[in-house]
Amino acid sequence: MRANRLRQVWRVQAVCASCCFGARKMPGLAAAGPAPSESQEKKPLKPCCACPETKKARDACIIEKGEEQCGHLIEAHKECMRALGFKI
Repeated sequence: MRANRLRQVWRVQAVCASCCFGARKMPGLAAAGPAPSESQEKKPLKPCCACPETKKARDACIIEKGEEQCGHLIEAHKECMRALGFKI
């Protein structure tokens, strides 16, 4: 059961890393491309990239203790997401 949770978290983190942090991991590629237009600079925040602090704490708790023991962290992450305008 714990291995399944780890696989799910790793899968989500891999997707998030590629969409949110890809340009930062490869600065040479970002600098070599054309200058970003104003519309590219103001892309909307993706849910997978919002609230990284509460998300990390929530995920670690769920992996270590299980979802039933981490309700307070799950709710804290939901509140953070709502504060950023996500409808959760």
